[in-house]
Amino acid sequence: AAPGTVRARRVALATNAFPPLLRRLRAWTVPVYDYALTTEPLSPAQRDAIGWRNRQGLADTGNQFHYYRLTADGRILFGGYDAVYHYGNRVAPGLEQREATFRTLAAHFFTTFPQLDGLRFSHRWGGVIDTCTRFCAFFGTAYEGRLAYAAGYTGLGVGATRFGARVTLDLLAGADTPLTRLDLVRRKPLPFPPEPFRAAGINLTRWSLARADARDGRRNLWLRTLDRFGLGFDS
Repeated sequence: AAPGTVRARRVALATNAFPPLLRRLRAWTVPVYDYALTTEPLSPAQRDAIGWRNRQGLADTGNQFHYYRLTADGRILFGGYDAVYHYGNRVAPGLEQREATFRTLAAHFFTTFPQLDGLRFSHRWGGVIDTCTRFCAFFGTAYEGRLAYAAGYTGLGVGATRFGARVTLDLLAGADTPLTRLDLVRRKPLPFPPEPFRAAGINLTRWSLARADARDGRRNLWLRTLDRFGLGFDS
């Protein structure tokens, strides 16, 4: 075997947002970039000012939502909102920093926490996640059942990958279990169209979601059509 080759009787494929090793998956997932900021450590007075007394993880309810939590050393991690797709499923290290998104997140942070005006950010970063048209993982097999895959977590993998691993192991075993009988496991999301329709559809959807957030949740014709077919795209 060539250097870097792994030989195995069975394979579980979980490459998330990175270019799929199984060609058929290329139509079902797209990579999008998500970004976050972290503040300097808060003083006890600053913690008291915002009333965050415990360690709950928080998120808002916008279509393009924010998520935030306290770190072990007393900082606030604040991320989300932008989910940026680059034409042609592009993934590159240079896309992990995006000044416009960091400025937007900073403005949103101080809207959320006006008591912390003047607090500085110590860290900023971005990373790529995968998404599919139903916003949650899908599953399948290839090579006569010798390969099983899970993909399309859409940023919700922290809690769901344990479930996904159990499904994948059952699929590799060829077992008929309560998990493998689920519609979620048996059915695939609809694929994304090829470019340039892929980028046009994703960007139109992002624009429509932002517009709905600005209009008290009122969804335009494009979003209502996607809803009817169980499709869409959000952060």
